[in-house]
Amino acid sequence: FALDYGLVAAPVRPETAVRLRCPCGIVTAFVPWDGSRSGNPVRFHSVPAFVAATDLAIDVPGHGKVVVDIGYGGTFYAFLSAEQLGLDVCSSKTRDLVKAASAVTEAVKKQFKLHHPESEDLAFLYGTILTDGKDAFSEEPTTNICVFADEQVDRSPTGSGVTARIALQYHKGLIQLNQTRTFRSSTTGSLFTGKAVQATKFGDYNAVVVEVSGEAFYTGTATFTVEEEDPLKHGFFFK
Repeated sequence: FALDYGLVAAPVRPETAVRLRCPCGIVTAFVPWDGSRSGNPVRFHSVPAFVAATDLAIDVPGHGKVVVDIGYGGTFYAFLSAEQLGLDVCSSKTRDLVKAASAVTEAVKKQFKLHHPESEDLAFLYGTILTDGKDAFSEEPTTNICVFADEQVDRSPTGSGVTARIALQYHKGLIQLNQTRTFRSSTTGSLFTGKAVQATKFGDYNAVVVEVSGEAFYTGTATFTVEEEDPLKHGFFFK
């Protein structure tokens, strides 16, 4: 049921902790368990999330100067309201949002150097998240679209994206610790909640641990086999 560094752990009631080794570090997920199957909502605690830049002026070809924030939630994202690009995150065509977000990503990569406290391999911009601009605390959901990697679009509000956006809102004093916000995906309407649960330090950055919660469902299973004669059964390292 649960994988912890590759070891199977027995589930426990009412909730099972699952520690996942991700490229950004250890992420702990918490899965409800009733004795026979898992349930919802599932939540996770992030690696330390922090703000790399706020109110950064970027010249975006075809759009002129825009102002972005850059946050880290396991990877780096640029954040700005779709309105700055002449779009509406809730009603504009997805292809137009993707094209504009991708232009922002490329512009930020050229005009701003990122730094990660522990690994320069993680010091790259993964994508741009366009929002509805509703960053101040509200009980109402705020909508965003995450365009990442090779112009891919997330079906959800994005776990690492919600983490980074909570870190930004906390940094700006728009939310407090343990104040929950709801985030909606503009593509599917799916919802995540997020809250900063702990203030911490990460290198020179003031950071927070963020709890993200949402629904999760089984989509498949896999069986992995290790044969004794396999010379690489324990893995390998590159020098």
